[in-house]
Amino acid sequence: MGNLLKDKNILIMGVANKWSIAWGIAQKFHKEGANLAFTYYGDKSKESLLKLLEEEGIDNHLLISCDVTKDEDIENAFLNLKEKFGVLHGVVHSIAHAKKEELQGNYYNTSREGYHMAQDISAYSLVAVARNAKPLMTEGGSIVTLTYLGSERAVKNYNVMGVAKAALEASVRYLAVDLGPENITVNSISAGPIKTLAAKGVKGFNQMLKEFENVSPMKRTVKTEEIANTALFLCSDLGTGITGENIHVDCGYHILG
Repeated sequence: MGNLLKDKNILIMGVANKWSIAWGIAQKFHKEGANLAFTYYGDKSKESLLKLLEEEGIDNHLLISCDVTKDEDIENAFLNLKEKFGVLHGVVHSIAHAKKEELQGNYYNTSREGYHMAQDISAYSLVAVARNAKPLMTEGGSIVTLTYLGSERAVKNYNVMGVAKAALEASVRYLAVDLGPENITVNSISAGPIKTLAAKGVKGFNQMLKEFENVSPMKRTVKTEEIANTALFLCSDLGTGITGENIHVDCGYHILG
């Protein structure tokens, strides 16, 4: 076990299953000595998370129910964190959602309801989380969120999620300015495509993955562990001078014309 996060209290938001990027990050943080708390949404999510924690041997943890579409839920989650930890040093925000029917076809067919849902869960939730995390980060801290290249380019079928991720990345910059005086950094990681539950909702994702592997400079897809390593760097004392950045971890795919 390492010690880059020894005595650091960190909240992980967005573990859906063992393929989740958030779970890969949690595993890495645990190995580096972090004290971990996790949010879940619904009984099914809680059961899945408990099973993963047992299999990984992570027994010193805190589980908190949190519906990020409800301000009172977020507020209560951080009240629980304050009671348990007192001080919070990091937040990993890996939460995004859009209706499956919005992730195919033409973007102009996006429904008003679908647009609002994607923005609320995928982008605004970071704002609400940061607002509630700030009072607990009395020793400074790091907030890291996950995004994707579809925020910068028009990726087929990514549609409303791409627009939500663009809002998320803009929020990172504004939050970085707001929280900088408190010694709190805010950054995003633009991860290359990985077979997660969320990714499977994008029509034609498997074909996209093959094309990515063929043309990326490194001729392969990115590994979850590589994304987790970047999150570790940002949440440790090694990354304290970096804020407002969007770091691409995608085997160089984003540099291509």
